[in-house]
Amino acid sequence: MRALSTLLCLATLAPLAQAQALFFDDFQYTDRQALAAKGWTVRTSAGWPGVEGAQWWADGVRVIADPADKNNRLLQLRAATDGSAKGSRQAQLCHARKYLEGTYAARVRFRDAPVSGPDGDAIVETFYLISPLKAPKDPDYSEADFEYLPNGGWGASGPYFYATTWETFIPAPNFWKDNQYDRLAGSQEGWHTLVLNIAKGQVNYFLDGKPFARHGGDYYPEVPMSINFNLWFTNLASLGATRREYQQEVDWVLHVKDEVLTPAQVDAQVKALRGAKVPFRDTVPSRGLASPCNL
Repeated sequence: MRALSTLLCLATLAPLAQAQALFFDDFQYTDRQALAAKGWTVRTSAGWPGVEGAQWWADGVRVIADPADKNNRLLQLRAATDGSAKGSRQAQLCHARKYLEGTYAARVRFRDAPVSGPDGDAIVETFYLISPLKAPKDPDYSEADFEYLPNGGWGASGPYFYATTWETFIPAPNFWKDNQYDRLAGSQEGWHTLVLNIAKGQVNYFLDGKPFARHGGDYYPEVPMSINFNLWFTNLASLGATRREYQQEVDWVLHVKDEVLTPAQVDAQVKALRGAKVPFRDTVPSRGLASPCNL
């Protein structure tokens, strides 16, 4: 029966896998170092975004056993602070800059509170696509974001979930932005499937199978982007020097080049890949572009 099940999964997988280039990572690694062999970069360079003076730390990215499934592993991002900018650590993981149109999806766990220490810092938990910003207000720039702010920020209080598509921006200290966004108030604690379609002049965002936002026009991505996850602080709460740590987990990530998949089709494709025992696949051609992992 197990052999038959595998054959059925392979049969489901074959048409899409043969017809389109795709990228899939189930994060079934034994350690963080194994990520590099699959094209991932762990950020260690200073800079935007986040609290000025905070560091991007390699130890903030790791692969852990799934506490709910002994046969599964998860990507985990960690951000920690002692209340000072110098004592703050943020985490980011980037894949190669070779992605543009098609379908993107990830299964992500958001948390409303730190796993240790007092709560209150303005933290951002993400899954996003981005290109380098060659200069302030660079018109040849692309970015599309899923972002969860459990403690508010950006002028809003309370938990908010954002979908944002960017034309361009100017980094701090003279921050300026040209973007289009939608947001949803309320807690998003727990696991969510995030799906993004970029095709035919429209950027469509889905949250757990339901349409969430639609952007386009000047905000439609123009240049290749990298696939990214990060966990960072927009502001630190006045909680003294007590250390606190925040975490975010990712179960899997998928991209299908130049193909628009519904959320149901995404779920079916991931099920087929997992059923066929495919922990990683990358048939998306390289564009030979530098991927600095610094935004």
